[in-house]
Amino acid sequence: MQISVWEKESFFAPADVIILGSGLVGLWCAWHLKKANPRTRITILDRGIIPTGASTRNAGFACFGSVTELIADRDKSGEDRMLQLVDMRFRGLQRTRKILGEKAIGFQWSKGYELIAHHNDPGQTCLQEHIDWLNEKLAPIVGSSPTYKFASKKIKQFGFSNTNHLIENKFEGHLHSGMLCQQLLQRVQALGVTVLNATTVTHFEKGPEGVKLHANIPTPYGQQDISFHTQQLLICTNAFARDLLPQLDIVPARGQIIVTAPINNLRFKGSFHYDEGFYYFRDLGDRILLGGARNKAFEEETTTDMDISNTIQHELESFLKTILIPDQPFTITDRWSGIMGMGSEKMPIIEELSSGVFCAVRMSGMGVALSALVGEEVANKMQG
Repeated sequence: MQISVWEKESFFAPADVIILGSGLVGLWCAWHLKKANPRTRITILDRGIIPTGASTRNAGFACFGSVTELIADRDKSGEDRMLQLVDMRFRGLQRTRKILGEKAIGFQWSKGYELIAHHNDPGQTCLQEHIDWLNEKLAPIVGSSPTYKFASKKIKQFGFSNTNHLIENKFEGHLHSGMLCQQLLQRVQALGVTVLNATTVTHFEKGPEGVKLHANIPTPYGQQDISFHTQQLLICTNAFARDLLPQLDIVPARGQIIVTAPINNLRFKGSFHYDEGFYYFRDLGDRILLGGARNKAFEEETTTDMDISNTIQHELESFLKTILIPDQPFTITDRWSGIMGMGSEKMPIIEELSSGVFCAVRMSGMGVALSALVGEEVANKMQG
């Protein structure tokens, strides 16, 4: 099938910037670039019909870290790196709410909670020391104190089993990931950004006139090869970035989620963390959304396979039965997985890899919180 002159001069026209990936990071990068320079010609390419990595397949948490998660991050990466990441997550969420509006993205101030289990309890004295230390360190970031406090009296109210302590974070909430992506997509298209889906870039090469991308697109007659030209290339494919940039420190990590049918008299509301954030759950009205348990099978979950696994699905259902709604029947109505981009550390990779070729990847499962700020940082680098 031949490309018409109209298509060549519009949808497939040379661009100032081509962004690979139409997820949260790619869309925020396009938004910031257009706001800084409305004349910039931007095309976003995505191999899926919609973003299918993690942007529309996460749990919809608007969070910046539970106590045990942040203490673990401090012990692994150091205090400064941990606080830097909390600051980025907190400001990123603020920026998202301010620009898009809370109603448009289904944002709710639900409070965040962390469950401390019987078998993993360091003791109230130790936990209080961690809480006091974090409250002091996070006060300049959140602009208030305390961030965390014990709320163990709510354990019985919420109906949790095998739980020694409950820690509350008043600054967290949740949102609707699909609405968030749709809002961003509508905003960037209104600014004149071209978005092409079902377009798979196989490789790219640099030349004297910029960057040439080789891709294939579906046609009524099968897949067809096509090329794109741009002055600057920005790769925002997160866990899948190593398909084009094998040198990057990125490891895929599958996150699996289940959703129940309505639960009679569901007793808890909010966004909840457990076991350093490896488990996470929230209410969806009178349903429960539960995800995680990746730490039960790290090797098995280090994959880009979008399927679900018996190992994790069984573990999630067991968690429902033994911790969240013991002795209460439930039915699972939805199951899915998303692919996160991890690495040897949690900080995103935001770099100019070579002249005119940039990347913004490895969100470490925190893209909802980080993407607005990451997009601004990338836009500044590309224009600077």
